[in-house]
Formats: sequence, structure tokens, C-alpha cells
Amino acid sequence: MMTLTQILSNLGIDEASIQGGELVVHSPTDGAVLGQIKVCSSEEVEIAITEAQAAFHEWKTVPAPKRGELIRVLGNKLREHKETLGELVTLECGKIYQEGLGEVQEMIDICDFAVGLSRQLYGLTIASERPGHRMAETWHPIGPIGVISAFNFPVAVWCWNTALAIVCGNSVIWKPSEKTPITAIACQKLFEEAAREVGNVPAGLSQLLIGEAAVGAQLVADKRVPVISATGSTAMGRKVGPVVAQRFGRSILELGGNNAIIVCPSADLDMAVRAILFGAVGTAGQRCTSTRRLFVHESIYDSLVPSLKAAYQRIRVGNPMDPKTLVGPLIDGSAYQMMQQALSAISAPRIGGERVLSEEYPGGYYVTPALVEMPISDRTVQEETFAPILYIYPYQDLNEAIRQHNDVPQGLSSSIFTNDIREAELFLSVAGSDCGIANVNIGTSGAEIGGAFGGEKETGGGRESGSDAWKGYMRRTTSTINYSTELPLAQGIEFDL
Repeated sequence: MMTLTQILSNLGIDEASIQGGELVVHSPTDGAVLGQIKVCSSEEVEIAITEAQAAFHEWKTVPAPKRGELIRVLGNKLREHKETLGELVTLECGKIYQEGLGEVQEMIDICDFAVGLSRQLYGLTIASERPGHRMAETWHPIGPIGVISAFNFPVAVWCWNTALAIVCGNSVIWKPSEKTPITAIACQKLFEEAAREVGNVPAGLSQLLIGEAAVGAQLVADKRVPVISATGSTAMGRKVGPVVAQRFGRSILELGGNNAIIVCPSADLDMAVRAILFGAVGTAGQRCTSTRRLFVHESIYDSLVPSLKAAYQRIRVGNPMDPKTLVGPLIDGSAYQMMQQALSAISAPRIGGERVLSEEYPGGYYVTPALVEMPISDRTVQEETFAPILYIYPYQDLNEAIRQHNDVPQGLSSSIFTNDIREAELFLSVAGSDCGIANVNIGTSGAEIGGAFGGEKETGGGRESGSDAWKGYMRRTTSTINYSTELPLAQGIEFDL
């Protein structure tokens, strides 16, 4: 494992640049101070938005394939620095090193996707009801894109948005989590290196705003930023959405998840246990797609749950850079307190949930993942706790399990384990899962770049990454072309002078 000094050196960052500021950044691993970062003033936010607007007006006229070249070079920079950036992610947000590498790989993958997209920003040709006419639909750049990201995926979410926004012809203004600003500084450095290598890239195409809530609030309220893509809690989304809507902007909201897996009698139980385990404890339960609830058919309950408990006992909690570690620390003491409050609020049999390694890492908050066996109830846990807590519910009827699965405010990710095609198709149908992501025989975590990522209800309705999510970063124009010598009106209306 490299030291922070070595990591910064490999990324070409002067260590002095992350010292002397007001924002103190701690490593979740041991609570050590990583840096003291200067935060942006209101005046600096204003300057950044002004520069981003100027960059947009220049960049929007660059042909899309040339815009894609910038993202191609950025992707190569990420390949070159994958291991170093992965270590920095682990150091600053606490996820295990393999997950840190995986997050950087997501960045590389979205860059590859966006490069191909730069030659596929397709519109439509539409049949006209009028003779001698043709209709067309085209997509155009929309303006500076504001990106607000969370600590748990400190770099991938930025890249999901930025890679698409840039090839679509926009500039980007990024406000990272105040808990993980150093990874953001590293990403901005790599973007600037890519821009210099490509050449003729306008200054201010990518801006970085470091600070706490006030900085994000100023970005969200500015009408010169037509799109705000915000990832975080539902509470944050409730603040962002109305402000953007009031100024007639557009929001891409990626908010909370209360994700569930249903395990049916025909399921491959070994496969289900592995998927449940990673979904519930990966990133110490601090993913928006983490598995929070588990519905197990009563006929297999006494087979699956003991196997799951045995697997939980084998989980190794510890330093996230240790290759044998499966679960690293929670982000901070506040996350630990919220986990304890959630566990103390429910009286039910459970294993796990205790703090460990406090003597070795007094400044780190390591916990054993908790598994809670809930009684049969008409309603399941309604709130998301960003921690490794899995609530298990027995069920008798699949339709009732689906009803309870959907009976929560959130609607991000979901999964069913079954070898019965009827059960699988029911779960994927309109009568099944109401989530933006619905899987069969895989867990709730680990979405691929090719599909649009996002959820419904209080998850916000936003979509990022693959499929046609790129349309969220563009504006649509419908055009009618008259190549005849007549001027007929639509709907057969006659209007003669």
C-alpha cells in the first residue's frame, strides 16, 4: 500500500495543495487527517459558473466525434492510473481496494461507452401528414451541467455524468462530497491533463467546486446551470428538486434505496447466499443499491437463513487495503451512530452490529454486518439506514411478498432468485417490482454501464450511465421541412388571405 504522499506524487498532485484550508478530511480507515482543503467562496462559485458558461458556448460547436476524442484520452489516463486512483478511493472513502479498483473501472467503461456515443447521438425522421413535408427530431447541447456526488462512489458518479455531458457538448461543474474532495482533485487533474493532450479544449470545460452545503446550494439555484445531477439522500433530493424546478431547470436525481431480494422455493440457494452477502455488506452497506431487505419463502427459510448466518460469521472486517478483508470501515462516527439507532429501534433476533477493532483503529468505525430476523408483518422497514443491516422476512405467497417489496417509499434496485420462469416473468412485469432496476438470479448491486441507472418514487426518477440516459444532458428540437411549393396547414386547417 502506498502512502498518501506517494499516491499524490504518482498522480502529479502537489501535497501542499491539499494543506492549509478550512475543510479537514479524515481517512475512515483510522481517522487520520489526510488534508485540509481550501473551500470555494461564493465569489469563486460565481466565477466557475461564468467560465463554464463561456466554455459551453465554444464547446457546443465542436463536432461530437472530436468531443469524444477528449473522453477517449481521459479513459486512457484512467487506465494508466487505475491502481493509484483505486488506492486513493480506498484511503478516502474506506471501501476495500478491489472495490476501489472496480470504481475506477466503471469510469473507464463509461468513457468507452461515451466515445462510441459521440458518433451515435441519433435523432429521428418522422412522417408528416402534409405532402411535400418532412419532420425531424434532433438533439443539441443544453448548457453547463452541475454534478453533485456522494462519498460512497466518490469518482464513478462524476464520470458517469461527465463523460456523457462532454460528448453531448456541455461543460461540467462538479461539487463532490465534502468527505471525499481529494479524489475529486485527482480526477480534475487527470481531466486537465487529457485536455492539454487533445488541445483546443476551452478553459473551464470542467470546473471543481469544493465545499459544504452552501456551495452546492449556490450551484443548484443558478439558472445558468440548466441541468443538476445530484446523488445523495432523499432528504437532499427534497431540497434540490424544488429549487431546480422553481427556476424551470432539469434535475437528474439519484437518491435513496431500500432494496430487496425475494428468494423463492426453486432458487439456487448457494447462488442466492453469495448474492445476498455481497449486496448487504459490500462497501460496508453504504451503496444506494445495497440489499436492505430479504424475503424468504417459509419452505426454505430454515435452509437459507442458517447458511447466511454461517457466511456472516466468516466475513473478515478490517483494513480495506488488506486483500483478505471483505468489509472495511463505515465512513465516520455519525454513520456508526445512525446504525446503532436503527438497530436499537427494533426488538428482534439478530447477529452482528457491534463495533470492532476500536483499540487498533480508535479513529475508525468498523462494525460487524448485522442480520435481523423480523417477524411476519404487513409492512417492512420503511427507511434506509446507510449501513450493513439486512432485515429478513418470511413469506408464504409470492404476490404478497411483491406487495411488501413495493410498499416502501424508495424504488431503486430489486432482485428475485427463482428457477421458475413464471415467477421470474411476474417479478419483471408491470405487476412485479416497481423499481428502476429489477434482476433475476443476481443481486441488487453491481449495475453495468450499458443500462440506464436509477430508480423511481423517492429514489428520484433520474437515469445515468447507459441506454439513452444521454438525452438527459441535451435539449430536443422538432423541425418541419417544407420542400413543396404549397403551404398546407396541419390538421387540414384552411386560412386564406
